[in-house]
Amino acid sequence: MLALDTAQARGASYADVRIIRSLNEFIYVKNQKVGHIHHAEDLGFGVRVLANGAWGYACSGRLDRAEVETVAARAVEIAQASASLKQQDVVLAPEPPHVAVWERPVAKDPFAVGLNEKVSLLLKCNQEMLKVSQVRVAEGIMDFGREEQLFASTEGSLIQQDLTQTGAGYWCTAVGEDDTQRRSYPMAFSGQYTGRGYELVEELELLGHAQQTAEQAAALLTAPQCESGVKDIIIGGSQLCLQIHESVGHPLELDRVLGTEANYAGTSFVTTDKLRQLRYGSEQVTIMADTTLPGGLATVAYDDEGVQAQRWPLIERGLFVGYLTSRETAPAIGESRSRGAMRADGWRRVPLVRMTNISLMPGDWTLEALIEDTKDGLYIDHTKSFSIDQRRVNFQFGTEIGWEVKNGKRTRLVKNPTYQGITTQFWGSCDAVCNQDHWVPWGVNNCGKGEPGQSAQMSHGAAPARFRQVKVGVAYAD
Repeated sequence: MLALDTAQARGASYADVRIIRSLNEFIYVKNQKVGHIHHAEDLGFGVRVLANGAWGYACSGRLDRAEVETVAARAVEIAQASASLKQQDVVLAPEPPHVAVWERPVAKDPFAVGLNEKVSLLLKCNQEMLKVSQVRVAEGIMDFGREEQLFASTEGSLIQQDLTQTGAGYWCTAVGEDDTQRRSYPMAFSGQYTGRGYELVEELELLGHAQQTAEQAAALLTAPQCESGVKDIIIGGSQLCLQIHESVGHPLELDRVLGTEANYAGTSFVTTDKLRQLRYGSEQVTIMADTTLPGGLATVAYDDEGVQAQRWPLIERGLFVGYLTSRETAPAIGESRSRGAMRADGWRRVPLVRMTNISLMPGDWTLEALIEDTKDGLYIDHTKSFSIDQRRVNFQFGTEIGWEVKNGKRTRLVKNPTYQGITTQFWGSCDAVCNQDHWVPWGVNNCGKGEPGQSAQMSHGAAPARFRQVKVGVAYAD
């Protein structure tokens, strides 16, 4: 209240303040030894204001009375300085005031589980993978976070949220005479993350999958190279997660479209004239944004400017129908309310338009039936590499593993599968999506955006899906 009162007294027409306490525990093991254990706590606040039609932001890790007054006054000074260069006044879409307390449901508090138990499980997974002779390096992590937030605004909102997240996974590297291959479980980039508790670790059954993960890494050493050509491909949910993230999530962040985000990873080809006009994908492609998704990494009750969580379509039966918006950007597309997609990386950073949980809705197929229906193709999964241009049009992805599909059967293993495409052509080639039984909200824990850089977390629900006549094997073609 002191921060808001000070900002208004100094000339702010609007102000909000976020006080955030965060707790993090990160465990890394390698070859049956503890690499490091990191435990961190942090506390601070940030004040965002509008003055003379422009934004100002200031923050501090000190919460004494004098510092709160100084920071709030500094935010107003910055806004007034920014106003001298403004092109137009910032106008915010209305949002009713909210007074609420909310926390993510957690069945088992990860910070209440003993460190010995966590480390012991990871070391056992290491040990199991190293039993395969070609495996020379075995690694694993557990990553736990909690963020306690208090948000208040001059419009009357007062919101407290408690957000817990859990991540776990491992990977191994097999070495042959002239090759190395890596396999991960349950997904690449350090494993699976959710907005839940330690129950995730228990559900993943990490130790039970370690041997198969290591054996696949070893088998890839002598597997044939994925041949280059044009094939039907079935993409597993773990890989499809990143495909959704890069070719749907980022280009539909409205600040990229409007040009206020450009330096970090570019802008977007999905300009505002394409809203409800662009055929983004096939009839099988419906993609929803959902800040209410149970267990989602971006699941909250309210975003970082106090807008209530929502669920809305981005692509509906192939037609592009929605953006990720903030209170400032929503009016640019004629919408009267923000979609609640503003988040910040802690108290040190100003909120930006960020992806929420974005998911490809499940279809009617089982994976078995989809493979049986494919005559000549590839089944691929788990991201190994990726590249996409600055407007999110042309992309290339590599995966850890692939299998040829011949006459309805998954046959020989192939290594280094890659595929390439143009965003709308690629999504337009989707002719089948597996059903709810195969659908998993896969977590992305380290999405980067902004300068200074910010990291954000979100989940992408996906089930295996088939895409017709895609160019494959491009990265390793002779």
